[in-house]
Amino acid sequence: MHVQMADEAVCIGPGPSNDSYLRIDRIICAAEIADVDAIHPGYGFLSENPHFADICENCNIRFIGPSSRAMNALEDKAASRALARKAGVQTSPGSEGAVENEQDALAVAKRIGYPVMIKAIAAAAGAA
Repeated sequence: MHVQMADEAVCIGPGPSNDSYLRIDRIICAAEIADVDAIHPGYGFLSENPHFADICENCNIRFIGPSSRAMNALEDKAASRALARKAGVQTSPGSEGAVENEQDALAVAKRIGYPVMIKAIAAAAGAA
């Protein structure tokens, strides 16, 4: 229905998202065909992809969303939490950084109370 209500529709590929909505080259081609000024990436798919935001900018297409710089800054969850605290943004109770082992996790859980949510973070390059 959204395609039928649109002023213009450009096919970006077949149904599977790997062949369409996740193909930056096809989205940029469609944007150039339609001569768009901006792209709203929606939710999910490429909305949190800093490379896509950079490509849009390099093609003189406004990316409606955070800059690639902001996305890269917030990619590390522990760093994001520290950045939010530094900016005075209220955060949920939790650890002060990455929790290294089960004993530390239990100590944090005991301090903040249950239930707890465990969030994975990417290990630093070269870390075991």
